[in-house]
Amino acid sequence: MPTGTRRPAGGPPAVEGPAPSRVVAQVRRRRIVGLAVILAVLVAAALVSLAVGARALSPAEAWHGLFADPDPDQKLSEARLIMRTVRVPRTVLAVVAGIALGVGGALIQGYTRNPIADTGLLGVNTGASFAVVSAIALLGLTDPFEYVWFAFAGAGLAGVVVFGLSSIGRGAGNPLTLALAGQGVTVFLMAMTTAVALSDKAALNALRFWNAGSVAGVGFDVIWPVTAFIAVGLVLALVTLPSVNLLNLGDDVARGLGVNIALIRTVGIIAITLMAGAATAACGPIAFLGLMVAHLARHLAGPDYRWLVPYAGLLGAVVLLVCDIVGRVVVRPGELDAGILVALLGAPFFAVLVWRGKFKSA
Repeated sequence: MPTGTRRPAGGPPAVEGPAPSRVVAQVRRRRIVGLAVILAVLVAAALVSLAVGARALSPAEAWHGLFADPDPDQKLSEARLIMRTVRVPRTVLAVVAGIALGVGGALIQGYTRNPIADTGLLGVNTGASFAVVSAIALLGLTDPFEYVWFAFAGAGLAGVVVFGLSSIGRGAGNPLTLALAGQGVTVFLMAMTTAVALSDKAALNALRFWNAGSVAGVGFDVIWPVTAFIAVGLVLALVTLPSVNLLNLGDDVARGLGVNIALIRTVGIIAITLMAGAATAACGPIAFLGLMVAHLARHLAGPDYRWLVPYAGLLGAVVLLVCDIVGRVVVRPGELDAGILVALLGAPFFAVLVWRGKFKSA
């Protein structure tokens, strides 16, 4: 009899597989290794980001710019200025915003059970855009530190309105209702944003720059407060991860297993709004990032949200940072905004998802 088989008395041969505990350990080991690899890629991308730009810096200049005291040498002083006021802030913002949008994208797909959902589904992008143009047109604000708070407030208010609309009526709490409410609010705010921008030249010019989505030109006076909001959102998101796994089994099953669906969805929407709203306020709308990395994370880590969300966060940081680096190189000495490159990647990715979905259902 071949090795690994056992013939029960009076029955057909049975094939013994690996012990379940061994399989679980192998899967966990593979996921940990995957996270370590992605983290290593992120660190490498961050180092490249510090060295690459309109003015290339050698490793020695980059090191001096980061850690050395002011130097009378003009070349080294210039390197110090570039590193501390330009490259370090944009690298930190790309990592922080990428994590926020990646985690938000994975969570919104989990809460809505919609594989093509993105953080823009809650209206945070258009809410932030409308608040920015309104602040510029009505209050004359021009500094990013001034209107970033209006962007965050607009994103948060849009999320609250969408969630509120989806919580009333017959379809209250239904993922489809949330999607429809988000689409309705998004279309309305897009029309209002266009109307305000066309009536004020300064608002239109600011919107054209901010709407492209960029991690450049933002200082730590904006990055640190934004990071604090994102950190709160991440904590709330991590608390709800076991319940998200149960929600994906269906509302009835989750309710039967003791999940307070209304509470978990409320906390989850707050977490997503905090993360996506803060990232959008600092960078402008970055389309498709959450959508892409959520699917990549699901392919690498599987459907367990306790692993999928960390994968999505790190992948979001890697994708946004790499797009920012490429944008500095392809049109040197000028720059191409990271949001444009993410959209160039995301649009065909979205099309492939739709095509594969139709193909599978055919």
